[in-house]
Amino acid sequence: MSLIAKVLENIAPWRQATAWRVAFSGGLDSSVLLHILATLAQREAIPSLFAVHIHHGLQPAGDLWPEHCQQFCDQLGVPLSVLRVKVEPGASLERAARDARYKAFTAQLCAGELLMVAQHADDQAETLMFRLLRGAGVRGLAAMPISRPLGQGQLLRPLLNCSRAEVHDYANQHGLQWVEDPSNSDEQLSRNYLRRQVLPLLAQRWPQVVGRLNQASEHMREASELLDVLAAQDLAAAQEPVTDGWLNLPSLALAPLRQLTVARQRNALRFWLRQLTPMPDTEHWQGWCDLRDAAMDATPVWRLAGGEVRRADERLWWLSGQWLRQPEPVNLPVVAGQWFGLPGNGSIRIEGPLPAGDWAVVYRQGGEVLNLPGRGRRDLKRLLNEHAVATFIRNRLPLLICDGQLMAVANMPQLCAVQGVQWHFVWDLPTSDLGLS
Repeated sequence: MSLIAKVLENIAPWRQATAWRVAFSGGLDSSVLLHILATLAQREAIPSLFAVHIHHGLQPAGDLWPEHCQQFCDQLGVPLSVLRVKVEPGASLERAARDARYKAFTAQLCAGELLMVAQHADDQAETLMFRLLRGAGVRGLAAMPISRPLGQGQLLRPLLNCSRAEVHDYANQHGLQWVEDPSNSDEQLSRNYLRRQVLPLLAQRWPQVVGRLNQASEHMREASELLDVLAAQDLAAAQEPVTDGWLNLPSLALAPLRQLTVARQRNALRFWLRQLTPMPDTEHWQGWCDLRDAAMDATPVWRLAGGEVRRADERLWWLSGQWLRQPEPVNLPVVAGQWFGLPGNGSIRIEGPLPAGDWAVVYRQGGEVLNLPGRGRRDLKRLLNEHAVATFIRNRLPLLICDGQLMAVANMPQLCAVQGVQWHFVWDLPTSDLGLS
């Protein structure tokens, strides 16, 4: 099958997209992809076609690429957007540039639109080798999917089953001009070393090495999908709803997980944590064992890149964002019918009329007593134990006082000192920023 035939087959399911956007670096691969699509647009009705060039500003040569891209797109009659991004410094410049690039792509995509990137079979093989050498698991070795959701739209790799040689031959046959990124020759970068040294050497002994590596990647993808099915089944029993529905944080019941083998525990937790945080490495999974096996009266914490897992009342809780910081102490006067922000701790409001008095919101200091109708004076700590309020939330749980006396606990109408009240003490919880997998 020819290169063009492969691309047409890969884009066929996406003919009804509202727009096609091509990630256009000006290099060989994206130039070929854009040329194929622009040529198709001249003879067939396709979605509106656009090119998007990301200018990272990381090297002087890159300052010339937007002009080349504009000339190339003008020749094809394709509108071009040039987006300048700021690459945040970090341990890996490559990863930081990629993150900035995809953040910009995501912002560009509207509902129903398709972003096409020009990664091909050799890129897939390099990715598999790179991840294998980093000790990746089954999901990591599945490498790049041909399509996946991206923002409001979808990402597609129409060249993923096409070789670099096929792409290069097409460019030569059609007299295409492209830019060369000087960093592609820097063999200090692991991917370049694999591309320029390792894979050519392997190809001398095994000429079909790229195809075989891509085949292995597909096998890993099937295995990863099966593991996801197993994880969803194992998590079903652990995702029982919490007693307090207002505490809408990601959580799991621990007892069902304890019944699984260690391997299935890890598989289920990877599935659960995937949308919350980057996965821990092999050594860091000891934190899970420590949390699981801690004494019943302990409050263990498993810290991960995007947040932390805490254990409270035989349940796992995922905390991130403002939940990782202690809120500032407050003694905030309140009146009914108004919203009041709590620094680092969401906001509160009183729904309904309050009786006369000096009303305020505070946090626990210890030793609080609540005078409950029909039960008399009760220690607040014991009441929170009765209602299984997670320990990590108690010091930030807003308390409503009047004239110095505790009157109510936020979101818990059963803990109110006045019977048949006409008002409600409502707490909107702080944000919990989700990490990126």
